[in-house]
Amino acid sequence: MKAENVSIVIVDATLSPGQQRNLERDWNCKVIDRTGLILDIFGERARTKEGALQVELAHLDYQRSRLVRSWTHLERQRGGFGFLGGPGETQIEADRRLITDRIVRLKKELEQVRRTRGLHRSARSRTPLPVVALVGYTNAGKSTLFNALTGAEVHAQDLLFATLDPTMRGLRLPSGRRVILSDTVGFISELPTELVAAFRATLEEVAEADVILHVRDAAHPDSTAQRADVLAVLDGMEKDGTIDAGWPARMIEVLNKSDLLGGVSGVTPREGGIAISAITGEGLPALLTAIDARMAAGMEQAEYAIPPEDGARIAWLYQHGEVVKRADAEEAIHLTVRLLPADRARFEHGA
Repeated sequence: MKAENVSIVIVDATLSPGQQRNLERDWNCKVIDRTGLILDIFGERARTKEGALQVELAHLDYQRSRLVRSWTHLERQRGGFGFLGGPGETQIEADRRLITDRIVRLKKELEQVRRTRGLHRSARSRTPLPVVALVGYTNAGKSTLFNALTGAEVHAQDLLFATLDPTMRGLRLPSGRRVILSDTVGFISELPTELVAAFRATLEEVAEADVILHVRDAAHPDSTAQRADVLAVLDGMEKDGTIDAGWPARMIEVLNKSDLLGGVSGVTPREGGIAISAITGEGLPALLTAIDARMAAGMEQAEYAIPPEDGARIAWLYQHGEVVKRADAEEAIHLTVRLLPADRARFEHGA
């Protein structure tokens, strides 16, 4: 470090405040641990108010345990007048109180954001569209795929955690059925506990999703390990009740960046998986067909005879289901439709 005139050292581990202080003293340079680095990256990437609140909350949780490091130059023993504390001790207590107060306010603001998101979800449930959620390791190409499928212009870049804020857009499948596609924050191995709690809201759409697309970087040398990390996070969500136990049946594995391996033909996905390139568009039609098929697997087929003048109910079936057969007659229009069980119940009870 002396030979290279190093001013910052990043340690790929979680350091205690004492370890961090001792290393900085012995090495005579700034030391950042894995958690601090991830927090700094998150701080640069957050764009919405919710994302900024989550980052600040995680930062404050992290800083609260490290306050003593900032005040080692001040006296930390009792002062000479009675029972008054030294200036260092007083400053640490004051800072800790300020941080604790700010954390309480941030948690209230975040709870309001979550309530608002819940209201949006309940509004969608009244006029429901199935949700397809993108999950995957950070920098696997989720946002690029999101843009390729929806024609959106969500920020996509070759960066860790380029996406921190959930983004949703409508998407029409080959069957004509409309769904909502949701982009989410990227996963990472050994995610700091401060972030697991702070970023819970960004994964709520995954728990609600009808289909989960696990996007993997097929060209990455650690692709298999990254897959295991993502599945471990989802397993953890299942254990704490955030997501139901049937999530593996709703998942489609998507091997992205096949253009770096000579095209789709150069990638061998697992059974049921799809190889694609979000950059070139190769494999995207097959992916949309696979999403359609997964949706259809959970659907029920029903037949209805609807008066021709009842155009609203006919339109509802076309919007929320897959019309397999139609026969028009003077007295009624006969439709054979595939519907999700919830949509069928809603239609038959007067949706």
